Amino acid sequence: MNRFSLGVSAAIARVTESALAPYQSAVIRIGFSATWLLFLLREFPHRQELYGPDGPWNWELARQLLDTNGAFTVLMWSDGRGWFEAVYLLALLAAALLLLGWRTRAMSVLFMVGVLSLQNRSVFMGDGGDNVLHLMSIYLVFMRCGRVWSLDARRARRADEARARGERVTDRVGPVLWAASGFVLVTVTVAGRFHSDWAIPALLWAAWTAQGLWWAVGRRTKSAEPRVLLDVIGNLLHNGALVVIMAEACLIYATAGWYKIQGSRWQDGTAAYYPLHLDYFSPWPALADLLAGSGTMVMLATYGTVIVQVAFPFTLANRRLKNVLLALMMVEHAVIAVLLGLPFFSLAMIATDAVFLPTTFLHRLGGWAARARGQLFPRGGRTRTPAAEPRAEENPEHTHVGFTA
Repeated sequence: MNRFSLGVSAAIARVTESALAPYQSAVIRIGFSATWLLFLLREFPHRQELYGPDGPWNWELARQLLDTNGAFTVLMWSDGRGWFEAVYLLALLAAALLLLGWRTRAMSVLFMVGVLSLQNRSVFMGDGGDNVLHLMSIYLVFMRCGRVWSLDARRARRADEARARGERVTDRVGPVLWAASGFVLVTVTVAGRFHSDWAIPALLWAAWTAQGLWWAVGRRTKSAEPRVLLDVIGNLLHNGALVVIMAEACLIYATAGWYKIQGSRWQDGTAAYYPLHLDYFSPWPALADLLAGSGTMVMLATYGTVIVQVAFPFTLANRRLKNVLLALMMVEHAVIAVLLGLPFFSLAMIATDAVFLPTTFLHRLGGWAARARGQLFPRGGRTRTPAAEPRAEENPEHTHVGFTA
């Protein structure tokens, strides 16, 4: 009984004392913000037809649908072209700043607003990856995804160095962002612009209130207990969102695999042949014909896809086998991006898979990136390595900066 109690206590301490998987969280942040940013840039010349007033799914049709499903989008606040352009540019800016990790807490909220607003405005635009991005944009709001590989982490490290020298560090940008976002929320609420279900508006108000409370406790209270309590709550939300992302990834692959098993084309090993001959999904017809011309390759691709998708959730307890299947799934999505012309779907799935990447590999990846950056932008002949980068667990100030991780 004592051993059981100790185990439970250790598990509780683990999920409350720290935000787990900081490097995986950073990769998720970078992956999804890059996917959305690249998509918006790719469709920038066609934005009016896809999501704006020139599209076949016009403003009135969108309003009728939103009145029935209660989905959230700020694009329904006005049907003007100027408002649409402002929202589109805001979505671009939020994605770019979240990618860089600047004020990640505020940018994750704006990123969610941009994703939901555009996708809910025109629900027929997407290739499957939009559904994943839709959900992940909400989960990112709950995560501390800027503690490493971000401008916030660098700013926190510099603030620590300044405090060690006895200098006073004052954050002026965070309170300004908080006040400006509060003004917008109050204005929109009083004007009755929230026509959607209560979930997203409540989340926006909760995020704004929590950030204000976080700043007030850090500045006004002399006791450490309130700050520790807020840290525990933040860690629980982060770790809970991380578990949800893992469970959703497993659910996606498990359901996809089991549904494939029921199909006759997947059972006879020919299912991979047919997408390669669809004109709509053939950006490289010669390459598709080359692969489709080999019956062995088609059979291996068909059965291999089913086996990997069905087996992956059951391999999580075996680290080596899990890493092998994870690599196979990422390669599969890369092949889909090239052969079928679905780059954004593949990027979204690869970003989801990144939650399972081993920390040692990410450390090595960070070392490669640091050396490459040192060669491209040398600073006095010194190259900073990941060993010099403080871990979030070792430096709690990484989670204490307003409107950051």
